[in-house]
Amino acid sequence: MRSLTGRVQHYAWGSTDDIPRILGTPPDGAPWAEYWLGAHASAPSALDDPQSGEVGSGDVLDEYLARHGEEIGDVSRATFGERLPYLVKILSAAHSLSLQAHPSRAQAQAGFAAENAAGIPLDVPERLFRDDWPKPEMIVALTDFDALSGFRDPAESLALVAALGPMPLVDQVLEPLRQSDPATGLAAVIRDCLTGSDRVRAALTQLLDAARSYRADGVGPAGEFARTAVDLATDHPGDPSILAALLMNRVRLSPGEQIHQPAGTIHAYLQGTGIEIMANSDNVMRGGLTAKHVDIDALLTIADLEPHPVVPSLAQPCAPGIALYQTPYPEFRLWRLTPSEPVELPDTERGRILLVIEGSLDCSAGNQSLTVTAGGSAWLAAGEKVAICAAPDTLAFLAGPGI
Repeated sequence: MRSLTGRVQHYAWGSTDDIPRILGTPPDGAPWAEYWLGAHASAPSALDDPQSGEVGSGDVLDEYLARHGEEIGDVSRATFGERLPYLVKILSAAHSLSLQAHPSRAQAQAGFAAENAAGIPLDVPERLFRDDWPKPEMIVALTDFDALSGFRDPAESLALVAALGPMPLVDQVLEPLRQSDPATGLAAVIRDCLTGSDRVRAALTQLLDAARSYRADGVGPAGEFARTAVDLATDHPGDPSILAALLMNRVRLSPGEQIHQPAGTIHAYLQGTGIEIMANSDNVMRGGLTAKHVDIDALLTIADLEPHPVVPSLAQPCAPGIALYQTPYPEFRLWRLTPSEPVELPDTERGRILLVIEGSLDCSAGNQSLTVTAGGSAWLAAGEKVAICAAPDTLAFLAGPGI
């Protein structure tokens, strides 16, 4: 049981205040987009110094676990080897993120091997597969949180477009959505929009003109559709992929709710702060809404374009003050902790990361004790039976392998 210090990522889309507030750090005006907790090689967390106890001045977690693999746990090691299979983040977005999707395990293994054989360096922007892992992920809202995830029924999208008024240029671009197979129609339109021909750009201009006119008075689904268009155009002016994004499900999460992104699900987070947990991978295929490298063919090769609704869900209670978010992924699982009485943390046989958002937790394991306050975190080794006693109104999260 050791204190753990994460790493901040200052991406341009990040908010300036939520992560500093959680960590108890004065904001400096820079965007604080993500705070990483885990053993990812590009930004590993740091343990405390075992001699001095100074927080963040000990070993980095990936190197430490390479020497002490037993702390990951035998069950996880049997499946994933000496690699911590998950990565936890606090994510805080003031502006929309890229349209992106992540590969399945089979796709990642094949893509990684192919790019290695082609001699593409790992550190160049056009490298798509930086490891051979999948990257499913889940976001749990700490504030109201808006996201795009997967695609709505094309008939619903056509109705939303029609509600904004006559737009013949847009209708021409979206015509393939009227065919009988929704996925085939979506594939044609999305490729067209992401590629961004002059025809698509003219259609986008027409749609944005209509959305701006509708936005002031618009209510209901059409009003939200118009506001989404205008907001995306504010963040990404002139980006033709906005048209593709407008065919996606827009989801608002209330605090405590989650959605997760299986392999191939195109998604983009729009705004809000939450806890994100994912497989410990760097594999991202982007198609738009970004200045980073995009590869439309790669994205559409892995994309799941079958329309489906997205329904947020809450964690399910499993012990007093402990609730588990249900997901199907072997790489990770996440518990929400709001204990009002002393309780033992679950999953003793696996290495876990504890993160406190509000309040504090007094943790004990054998003759060890550790207090984790708001913004603090800890590494809990496999085999450690950790009991916690919480201050009033404490909110914390516990992450571990999903198997």
